[in-house]
Amino acid sequence: MIPYVTAGFPDDGTCFSILREMAQAGADLIEIGIPFSDPIADGAVIQQTSQWALERGVRLKDVFALAGRLSEHTRIPIVLMGYYNSLLQYGLDKFVHRASLDGVRGLIVPDLPPEEAEDLRAVGEKHSVGLVHLCAPTSSPERIRLLGEKTSGFLYLVSVTGVTGIRERLPQELPEFIRRVRKNTSSPICVGFGISSPKQAQEAASAADGVIIGSAFLRFILEHSREKDLPQRVGTFLGGFRQALDEIRVLQ
Repeated sequence: MIPYVTAGFPDDGTCFSILREMAQAGADLIEIGIPFSDPIADGAVIQQTSQWALERGVRLKDVFALAGRLSEHTRIPIVLMGYYNSLLQYGLDKFVHRASLDGVRGLIVPDLPPEEAEDLRAVGEKHSVGLVHLCAPTSSPERIRLLGEKTSGFLYLVSVTGVTGIRERLPQELPEFIRRVRKNTSSPICVGFGISSPKQAQEAASAADGVIIGSAFLRFILEHSREKDLPQRVGTFLGGFRQALDEIRVLQ
């Protein structure tokens, strides 16, 4: 189970408390999103939280500080998700080195194809920070094999040909997509984009190795942002996903 949270949302202190609650509630890996002004792979909810964080002045130094604080409280792997321009402007080596010092184990860069990722991959290997690639439903067998060879840790399966967001149901084609990917790579498979309920997480996990849940958590945070016990509420909400996934594990 991989929850996603936008760094600095709704504020620095609450964001850290939420992440700590997620770790205690059973997250296996935590994905922290770097706020960006033009998140082309993200839907309305993540765009809203990203803009919220940017308007509050959240910058890369704050993202690193958040990851560093979290890594001091948990051994759960931390992955940063961000767009390539943020890394490029900061400086690839400087960015990855700083991320590694703050406990980051991997990077997800949605707008960086594997053919253009060699510089970042080399820097990542230097600092022991992996690069996770995304695989779309439109990917050919040859493309899947390339992505499987280049990815680190797991292959991120995009469940739909679209952006992130909350959906009432998963695509009917998802099980076949997962089977097609399995035939062409031995990398672990984690499914994201649109997983919005424990039932959907269960459906995806019955065929994949993991699920990535972002917009559902962020919408929950938006809806309960004024509650004093927000972090605990988020932990309980995530606990429902954890229970659903544990049921799949027992059945398997």
